[in-house]
Amino acid sequence: MNELIQTFAVYALPIVFAITLHEAAHAYAAKYFGDTTAYAQGRMSLNPIKHIDPIGTLLIPIVLYFVGSPFLFGYAKPVPVNFGNLRNPKKQMAFVALAGPLANLVMALMWLLLIIVLHAFNSSEEFFMRMAQAGVLTNLVIFAFNMFPVPPLDGGRIMTSMLPHKYAYKFAQLEPYGFFIVLALMFLNVLHFWMMPVMQGAKAFLLLLVTPLTFFLN
Repeated sequence: MNELIQTFAVYALPIVFAITLHEAAHAYAAKYFGDTTAYAQGRMSLNPIKHIDPIGTLLIPIVLYFVGSPFLFGYAKPVPVNFGNLRNPKKQMAFVALAGPLANLVMALMWLLLIIVLHAFNSSEEFFMRMAQAGVLTNLVIFAFNMFPVPPLDGGRIMTSMLPHKYAYKFAQLEPYGFFIVLALMFLNVLHFWMMPVMQGAKAFLLLLVTPLTFFLN
């Protein structure tokens, strides 16, 4: 029980930030490109309570922890977007979808910078170091998961935007089944073959970005 409490304390803030800013980024991007649906419903907010989903935000991460999953992740209530309201729906759908994963990539960078600073000042605060490491991992997991190219995940919407109209329409018809497809791939441990390379590639990119800082501090 003590270990569970410690794990919850370490991951709680990173997970809340990761899913909240992910959804808020979708809302901000949608409004920028002409759709005010999320804004009108109060979802263009950094208030976590606006985005928390009892199952995706709380239950799923806890269940994954108890079943020994190599990944801890969750999701928030999806931000409502009416793509028909965008000024250029097919093209700008990709930008709205990409906004969420990009927010996670930026947050992973922020947590990585915190790790570098803590190391540079020889901080003895183990809790903050573990939280920062959890922040990098959580955001990389959410980034990779959401970039999987099956609708309604962000990667699926990006793929729909990129395909020619004829194929985009057919591909978008997968959306009602997308969640079940992803769950099946997860339980069959097939999704792992997507998650790991994408996470490792994203982490390598972030490490490249912080190379000048680490060089300076060393």
